[in-house]
Amino acid sequence: MNSLLSRLNSLFAFTLTVMACLTFGCFLSTAFKEYGAPVHIAVGRVSVKNMEDFTGPKGKSDLGFLTFDVQADLHSLFNWNVKQLFLYLTAEYTTENNAINQVVLWDKIVLRGENTTINLKGLRPKYFFFDDGNGLRGNRNVSLWLAWNVVPNAGMLPLLAGQGTGHVRFPEKYEAGRSF
Repeated sequence: MNSLLSRLNSLFAFTLTVMACLTFGCFLSTAFKEYGAPVHIAVGRVSVKNMEDFTGPKGKSDLGFLTFDVQADLHSLFNWNVKQLFLYLTAEYTTENNAINQVVLWDKIVLRGENTTINLKGLRPKYFFFDDGNGLRGNRNVSLWLAWNVVPNAGMLPLLAGQGTGHVRFPEKYEAGRSF
């Protein structure tokens, strides 16, 4: 005859096994879903300054200023296994010093049940757009793209990019005085 603790242990192990199987089934039901969405990014006003960078070695670095519009319908990304989306806008460019530079300019968390249509106009970067040197002035090939992490209830955390980019052309001259 089994003791009470032995029976509780068997019940607990069985419950955990059932929960693990259900969680795996939840993961499998949405594991192969495509999480893509079209994105439109438009850039407005652009300027660049040569400023003291207090985060790195002494000297001046380029600081970019810009405004941008973001439009995206993210409704198709949500299903019963998605808790939230972590959106972020990244600027990517090349300089003489670095083959690739990536700077996150803006981010937002969209929870399930919130408005999934993004239509933001005249946004400014949430974070500073500092280059680690003087690579922004006159740079004609800066790409902006919106990416997201899908945060599921169960399963992998995919990192995906939207379908569509924006392009920035920084001016040849530094701006003096106050920007925007």
